[in-house]
Amino acid sequence: MRTLWGRANSGNVMKVIWLLEELRLPYERIDVGGPFGGTDTPQYRAKNPTGLVPTLQEDEFALWESNVIMRYLASANEAGESVWPREARARARAECWLDCEQTRLARPQSAMFWGYVRTPPEKRDEAAIAQAVKDAAAAYALIAAALDRSPFIAGEHLTLADFAWGPHVHRWLHLPIPDRPEYPSLRRWYDRLLERPAYAAHVAVPLS
Repeated sequence: MRTLWGRANSGNVMKVIWLLEELRLPYERIDVGGPFGGTDTPQYRAKNPTGLVPTLQEDEFALWESNVIMRYLASANEAGESVWPREARARARAECWLDCEQTRLARPQSAMFWGYVRTPPEKRDEAAIAQAVKDAAAAYALIAAALDRSPFIAGEHLTLADFAWGPHVHRWLHLPIPDRPEYPSLRRWYDRLLERPAYAAHVAVPLS
């Protein structure tokens, strides 16, 4: 039995939902985190000591960290070869962008999203949000340059790199950011993702 623990409006949970749906892997999802709570219980912490979401559980085996979960699912299931190259250099190229999402985008994206969506206007730190927008724009410029050369982030085919960045770009393009930098190749890539039913259904959803 495969269980995904996490609320559906978490960007990191969205990555994994999208992958599970794309690979047609059966799973059950249980809401935890945010308004649902449940992540501070001893039972949950035994599966995921960070108390964050998502957590993937298969019988007694549990994993946390969204990008690690995606690597595991793509490696452990034959269908995963379509999004996770077996050839070492092709995989390493995708790995670079997969980890870059964590090192360059995750922090400013989170600050920007929380500032605009989950903080009342009168309580926003406008200077912090402006800096987060600047830093996020710099991160998106990196993949936009890659997308100038190929239809997907790591090359000609969809890989886990696209799954990692895909939930964020939807938010980037729909947040009320003044003077948002326009990256045409980023927009074309987003439109390409929208053609995928699982992305449209589980990732391109109203911001909350």
